[in-house]
Amino acid sequence: MTSSIRIHDLGTLSEAQRLALLERTESDLSHFLARVPAIIEAVRTEGDEALARFARDYDHAPVSADEIAATEADFDAAFASLDPEMIETLRYAADNIRRYHQAQMPGEMWMKEIRPGVLVGERFTPIDSVALYSPRGKGSFPSVTLMTAIPAVVAGVGDVIVLTPPGPDGKVDPATLVAARLSGVERVFKAGGAQAVAAAAYGTATIPRCLKIEGPGSPWFMAAKQVLAGRIASRLPAGPSESLIFVDETSDPRIAALDLLVESEHGADSSVFLVTCSRSFAEAVCAAVPEFRAHMSPRRVEFSQAVLGGDKGGIILAGSLKEAYRFINDYAPEHLQILSKTPFAHLSHIRNASEILLGEETAAAIANYMMGPNCVLPTSGAAKVHSPLGVHDFLKSASVGHMTAKGYAEMAPHTHRFATYEGFDAHANSVSDLRRN
Repeated sequence: MTSSIRIHDLGTLSEAQRLALLERTESDLSHFLARVPAIIEAVRTEGDEALARFARDYDHAPVSADEIAATEADFDAAFASLDPEMIETLRYAADNIRRYHQAQMPGEMWMKEIRPGVLVGERFTPIDSVALYSPRGKGSFPSVTLMTAIPAVVAGVGDVIVLTPPGPDGKVDPATLVAARLSGVERVFKAGGAQAVAAAAYGTATIPRCLKIEGPGSPWFMAAKQVLAGRIASRLPAGPSESLIFVDETSDPRIAALDLLVESEHGADSSVFLVTCSRSFAEAVCAAVPEFRAHMSPRRVEFSQAVLGGDKGGIILAGSLKEAYRFINDYAPEHLQILSKTPFAHLSHIRNASEILLGEETAAAIANYMMGPNCVLPTSGAAKVHSPLGVHDFLKSASVGHMTAKGYAEMAPHTHRFATYEGFDAHANSVSDLRRN
């Protein structure tokens, strides 16, 4: 088996070719944006009937309109059917994820006296209702259920639901049901892709309307969130998986090859690059990959070959560390691994990445499942302006102010002058002598 990994030499690329490497699968959603309005309208007008029809048509799942919600019996069957060791692993992961997000929680309120008698601050309260999406197109992802549901529950959201596509048997993946319950969520519904977003945005007879939806998903899911942005909030652009692996002269090419395959097996729409300044290192990685692919299923090998041999994956050969850092920051990856004996020496050069894993022992797979930090991360370069999913996505803050007579006396004259300049008479009057008469 050959590695079939494409090497992109930055020194030989035009600026247009370099920019093309930064593009992701869902960078152009025009194909999906043209088609999701019909799906959304069907859900808006037909509700559960449309969800059941789409489950049959798109997910090839035998679902009727009265089977959209997972039942108590479904949860019980999931716990009974799942390997007890897998349930214990889910508990272990849930505990780590919960500890991380509990540490992330801000205090309920803070206040600071910025002038004598003038106190200002913030008060945090949870969002009333959120829908969380767990995709299933290329497998089941109970890890995503843990990563979305736990911070929502920790934040104190009153109404948390999980939306996930049904499998070919018409049922919810059992590990996803176990993960939901371990997270503190008991309401799980069968809905995938664009129709899941529509169901959360408008509500159906079974699925409650929600104020916000979060979670990773397909381009259909991403496009529906854009179309419905005025109807349901969603901060995080989380599309198909992507990663960069940066190596230096201290790195082990076999470890780099192992980790290069991790995100590439998600699907042909993933984007995965190894960044190195050494052609010999790149060749050593290419030589090691076939051995590790021999331990993968044909389906995962097919995904990996499509990614690493195409335009959205492979090996980036940089001419210098400076050029490597520039590519990483321009790419702003979802996952960044720094495989080095001295990873902290490189950290200060990285500005844009959703997740940064430092050192060869910090395996990407461990981070994805159970280290604690959230694995639902901004993609498509959104790490330049967005942060990972966390408790803050399920909280909102209100500014708080309190002023004593002493504070008022100091600030009122300045406020009167400001309001007069801008021509707001009532503003000025409210802090004039009229207030005391």
